[in-house]
Amino acid sequence: MTTPDAESRAGRNAEATEAPAESAPGSGDTPGTSVLALVAGVATVVMWASAFIGIRVAVDDLTPGALALARLLIGSIGLGTVVAFRRSRLPRRADMPRLLVCGVLLFGVYNVALNSAEQRIDAGTASMVIALGPVILAVLAGFLLKEGFPRPLLIGGALAFSGVLLIGLATSQEGLRASLGTLLALAAAAAYAGGVIAQKPLLRDNSALVITWLACLIGSVLCLPFLPQLLDGLAAADTTTIGWTLYLGIFPTAVAFTTWGYALARSTAGRTGALVYLSPPIAVCLAWLVLDEVPPWLAVVGGVLALAGVSFSRRSA
Repeated sequence: MTTPDAESRAGRNAEATEAPAESAPGSGDTPGTSVLALVAGVATVVMWASAFIGIRVAVDDLTPGALALARLLIGSIGLGTVVAFRRSRLPRRADMPRLLVCGVLLFGVYNVALNSAEQRIDAGTASMVIALGPVILAVLAGFLLKEGFPRPLLIGGALAFSGVLLIGLATSQEGLRASLGTLLALAAAAAYAGGVIAQKPLLRDNSALVITWLACLIGSVLCLPFLPQLLDGLAAADTTTIGWTLYLGIFPTAVAFTTWGYALARSTAGRTGALVYLSPPIAVCLAWLVLDEVPPWLAVVGGVLALAGVSFSRRSA
């Protein structure tokens, strides 16, 4: 799944409860450990960026809902295996309402909306719109979690939304189908933000890995109505689609969340979280290399502006 900032925020809480004291930066880590943490963080971001490419290929043969179900089922099995190996504690019953909201929005709605968007717009453009997620998250947190609206958020948010407007203008020139794709990507970013708002309080007393696994499982259950579409699609799909579907479930979902947790436990959340800004440029480059896709030049300008706004908005974080 392509939700880096969710795990970045999760890491701030997870570091306090899961990372051993000796693993904190400056508290005994060896240079080799720091290098491994950086490698794990970069590998995670590359896998998340590559997910936009995999989705773009797989939605040629699978419906958005079927692809979401396949990815979430594979991810649930992978993450569940790690949770069982670690024997992590499960959440309390009182946590279930928030967990349900998190699973429905962050895994179910987000994946279906993003898959639908990538049926209509190129992978690079989709990644740049999704990058707006942290700003939407900060705005929701200001209203719902009473975290306020610092000046960097207001200025950065305005810049980021201006960038998305430019992306929308660029895609509107390609027709109604592309415009709808941009709106669906924006809906995916909003679902991501809403899911993280529900997730954040859960991480005070629970492992980020366990919450991610259970939310992924809830998303899988939500997408079960797409099972007939998945079976029909896989029966007619070529090996490329099947390969990318397996890749999406194993690497950007199960493996990437595990390597991200490793990196967060051995570095600061701010330092590791800064890596997520590499995701859209990597996605654009991969789309060019693998799919021979290049976003419209105006969308690239909008993407740069949106990323600058997102980065500025987090100066107070």
